[in-house]
Amino acid sequence: MPAAPKRSQGTETIMSRPTKAMVLAAGLGKRMQPLTDTMPKPMVRLGRRPLIDHVLDRLAAAGITEAVVNVHYRAEVLEQHLVSRTGEPQIVISDERDALLDTGGGLVRALPLLGADPFVIHNSDSVWLEGPKANLDALFDAWDGERMDGLLLLASTARALGYDGYGDFTMDEMGRLARRREGMSAPFVFAGVSVVHPRLFTGSREEAFSLNRFWDQAIAAGTLYGLRLDGFWMHVGTPSALEEAENALRHGEPYSA
Repeated sequence: MPAAPKRSQGTETIMSRPTKAMVLAAGLGKRMQPLTDTMPKPMVRLGRRPLIDHVLDRLAAAGITEAVVNVHYRAEVLEQHLVSRTGEPQIVISDERDALLDTGGGLVRALPLLGADPFVIHNSDSVWLEGPKANLDALFDAWDGERMDGLLLLASTARALGYDGYGDFTMDEMGRLARRREGMSAPFVFAGVSVVHPRLFTGSREEAFSLNRFWDQAIAAGTLYGLRLDGFWMHVGTPSALEEAENALRHGEPYSA
């Protein structure tokens, strides 16, 4: 996909590179127990750094200047750490202490903090070993706000750690996505990172639901696209996946596609 320059569409400016991000960090982290008995999952350490620092540092390197982080479970532990960070991105807290809203509802609550321009959504347990080009740079270069409501970073199921499913999406020659058909396998798994336009969420209510509702809405409209991750993706969701990810950080990708 070619890079999308800054464009004007009527009175709306379509930005090619986002400057804000939503980091999803409010989950209970039950699959990471017992490590999450006393801390939220984003504070679990990978390579001597909390998972959320891997995410925030990567976002900063890609030019993100402000990150909205939602909090719920052990919120005070995460907030204390975020306050101690210096440099970019600037951190803004979206508080979900009153109710856990899942990924979709949490995003809807945070929308007033994210503004009217396209922004990034990044899971706090998604990390990877880079290929020749930084994947966030490639994602931002491929973003085209005139034809896309969402652009998802996708990992090959053959080059993924901590994932044992049948894949999430198929992708056509133009990059448009479709769901895996029931009883079939698909070559790509969602890597937990996307660029989205806020128009995708127009009229949404603040309630507990998954971001999958928005992805399905965009698929139906033909406006959900994907970009293949160049590198080795690691979904750090369990203690065993954490151990494998530690080994990958020390020794590199354990196998090739």
